Amino acid sequence: MEIAPFELERWFDEYEHDAEIMLAESGIRSLESSRFDTDPGELGYVIPTDGDPEFRAEIGERYGRTAEEICFTCGTQEANYLVFRSLLDLESHAVVITPTYQALSAVPESICDVSRVNLSPPDWSLDLDAVRHAIRPETQLIVLNNPNNPTGKHHSQDMVEQLYDLAAENDAYLLCDEVYRLLADDPLPPVASFGEWGISTTSLTKAYGLAGLRFGWIAGSRDVIEGAVRWKDYTTISPSIFGQHLARQALGEHEEELLEENRSLARRHHEMVEEWITNHGLDWHDPVGVNGFVSVPDGFSDGKSFCRAVVEAESVVLAPGEFFGFKERFRIGFGLPTDELEEGLRRVGRVIEGQ
Repeated sequence: MEIAPFELERWFDEYEHDAEIMLAESGIRSLESSRFDTDPGELGYVIPTDGDPEFRAEIGERYGRTAEEICFTCGTQEANYLVFRSLLDLESHAVVITPTYQALSAVPESICDVSRVNLSPPDWSLDLDAVRHAIRPETQLIVLNNPNNPTGKHHSQDMVEQLYDLAAENDAYLLCDEVYRLLADDPLPPVASFGEWGISTTSLTKAYGLAGLRFGWIAGSRDVIEGAVRWKDYTTISPSIFGQHLARQALGEHEEELLEENRSLARRHHEMVEEWITNHGLDWHDPVGVNGFVSVPDGFSDGKSFCRAVVEAESVVLAPGEFFGFKERFRIGFGLPTDELEEGLRRVGRVIEGQ
């Protein structure tokens, strides 16, 4: 098994530890642990290792599924990995809609043949006919990220339902990474609620501001979950006991408060970044979530040269568009604390204005 280097993570490894402002972070700002009861009791494994059955049943209700159709994981990254390992082998084929988070394409490509279907700028629209033409008899999986990272594109319910129907017609699963779904003011129904061919993965990282919990899950058919659990025995074995303990609170009595607080922050910051983009003559597709895919300013040859100039001159980390297949753009994250965002925008603006 060979896998491509995770270019974005290597970029972060090079710069983020010494930089003063992380303007490439793709989630909402992290919450203080003091808002929760942090005593889970005995520090053993979560038993059974796919998660507490009663809690899994509660999560399953969100998708119209049972406890046996939910598996708790170490974040969405593991959730997606386990789905890929469960469904794909050397003889299979997957269709991945890009640009997207690199793990959603690189892991399938390390296992089997993959066809990429590119969203079309500037509005990052999806051509269903292109997906239809990419499907083969051996296609097991179609992979979508909605809302999309890095573009912030929010595909409509009608579009996602058509994509699900296309997958089902071809006996293929539709996997939707939905980590940003609940940051939308009017969230779409999760794909796992569409029927047996729908799989949803998510976590408490992006919308809830609880990245450090490393708590996520898969919702899907029993066959998918059973396969994922078999692979999980070779990865993290069980979710974190702390993660499950705090997740109960975040998804229980605190949920409405957390989501409204985080959506409000995302709305305010969206307005700030939109004004900044206009003032500097840049463009983006109006995003849902806390990521925007912005055009590289005049005077810079590509995303890497611009982002490197910014971090070296102003100690602010941005994400070059090359890591998502578009060298003429860069990703900006605006979910960080307000004072850091304001200062980060000022610093990046100085680099642009210095050209």
